[in-house]
Amino acid sequence: MNIFVSLRIGIFLLASAGVSIFAAQPIEAAIIPLDELKAGQRGEVWTVFQGTEPEPFAVEVTGVLRNALGPGKSLIVCQLTDPRVQGMGAVAGMSGSPLYVEGRLAGALSYQMQRFETVRHAGFTPAADLAEVRDKSTLQSNNLVSTEPPSRSPDSPFHSLQPVFTLGGLSPAVADLFAPRFAALGLAASALGGSTQTAATLATPSGDHTPAPLHPGAAVSVALATGDITLAGTGTVSRVDGQKVTAFGHPMLSLGEVALPLCAAEIVTILPSQMQSMKIANTGSVIGTITQDRLSAVSGVLGAGPEMTHVEVTVTPTRGTPRTLKFSVARQQQLTPTIVAAGVTQAVLGSNDGGLANGFRLRSNLTFPAAAHLEFQSLYSGPQGFAQGLNEFVQGLAANLQNPYAKTFPDTVTFSIEPLETNPAVTLDLFQLSRTTVSAGQKVQATLAWRDWQGDAHREIIDLPISLAWSGKQLEVILAPGRALDELTGRPRVIAASELRSFDAYLAAMRDDRPTDGICLAIVEKTSLFSDQTVATPDAPGSIERIARGSDETRFRRREALLPLWEKHLLPGKLLGSIVRKPLTVVD
Repeated sequence: MNIFVSLRIGIFLLASAGVSIFAAQPIEAAIIPLDELKAGQRGEVWTVFQGTEPEPFAVEVTGVLRNALGPGKSLIVCQLTDPRVQGMGAVAGMSGSPLYVEGRLAGALSYQMQRFETVRHAGFTPAADLAEVRDKSTLQSNNLVSTEPPSRSPDSPFHSLQPVFTLGGLSPAVADLFAPRFAALGLAASALGGSTQTAATLATPSGDHTPAPLHPGAAVSVALATGDITLAGTGTVSRVDGQKVTAFGHPMLSLGEVALPLCAAEIVTILPSQMQSMKIANTGSVIGTITQDRLSAVSGVLGAGPEMTHVEVTVTPTRGTPRTLKFSVARQQQLTPTIVAAGVTQAVLGSNDGGLANGFRLRSNLTFPAAAHLEFQSLYSGPQGFAQGLNEFVQGLAANLQNPYAKTFPDTVTFSIEPLETNPAVTLDLFQLSRTTVSAGQKVQATLAWRDWQGDAHREIIDLPISLAWSGKQLEVILAPGRALDELTGRPRVIAASELRSFDAYLAAMRDDRPTDGICLAIVEKTSLFSDQTVATPDAPGSIERIARGSDETRFRRREALLPLWEKHLLPGKLLGSIVRKPLTVVD
């Protein structure tokens, strides 16, 4: 028996006994074509079991499933022969772990086979597909919605090892509250994770933080939020080509072209499970930008991270010191509003002194490029008011980000939250007018009586001036919340895209709402409103309308609505949901 045969027998016996016989990790390996892969070939997969250093484990090539993921998209199937992995199967977080056969790169671990198989196998994305994603053009837009096919259903014989999305800085209660929202966006997020970076450490770096060289098999995270709140999906680097990095071996969220932070990661441990084993990790500092999220992999470049929206939430308790939470959110239309809302929720609920039993006041300021900004203030009553406020915020921010006029994201979003000492809800007992027919120039008195929440009764008398210009008109006196009066006076809750022509006009329309607290008292008349970019003119001459519509049919709109002739804001800092309408006739 020659020495070469003896060496091969020795290697086989060592591998069968679970003894490591691997050489140094290949760093810049050539690609082995699919046609050269044969059943029975031995391979090694590099991944991080604990800490930051990749280690190899043994596999054996079973075969290639041709066109398994679609035309031209095949899947390499390997048996996981290493004893460390055979017991737990393919692990969520191993996504992207590079497979080497004969010292050449064959593919990246990406798919789990049957969940309860007695002999563990895994699927690998071919190296040529990884290169296809790496070579895609640079980022053109971070607002695109993917048109790629979704990953396989969990009921399929095989499905992709979804990245382990972990939430750092969120309490378990907040994570559970947002689990359905994240699931609707394709995020199976877990509170079982951490982060080595906070807003404080990012703002005051110390020492040399030059990241260590990144090698295939290293753990990385793709973050959606960094700072005091962290949301990141952990996977594995498949290949490094200079400054270009390819990872995961399957899509993260199938978002297409993106701009997401690539972060270092530290694996704490692997949690084995018959259903789905997973790595738990700490997300580290930003080391680059992911620009592609595609069917076969994610890819990007090492270096500075992408532009993000900076969020600051300050909670001022009724007693105690204000607290501020700072984090940055990736700019993605569907994800940004929900992640920002999760941070706001953590600031409110994730402490011992931010109780909302009586309600709260929420002030927000969104600053867009070129100094454009939107300010809002809302008042919410009781514990149930928080859920209402959260839904309204998510819907409003989503509408702003998905506006049809400009692909823009706010540079900063700031919030101020003030818990209330008393519930602001009040109950209306009486609203009446001293008379319903009046002569021009006279006054009408409106009597308003209400009761505080579990408190005292109040009464206020308001003088309504009657103008000489109203002679001979049939009017109404309306008592209504600001939002209700907005709709009654012709401001739709949803503005049609065709009604506006610029993002500045859109912001101006958003700023024109009435206060959300208190109650509005108004004298109104029925009229026909002719609007140009939501700016309404009552009873516009038909000649002007014909000329305008001839120029731009969709920009202008006519609607029947109520025209406020006089109005006053009452009961600021209170919440009253009643709508009362009284007729008023003005005679000569």
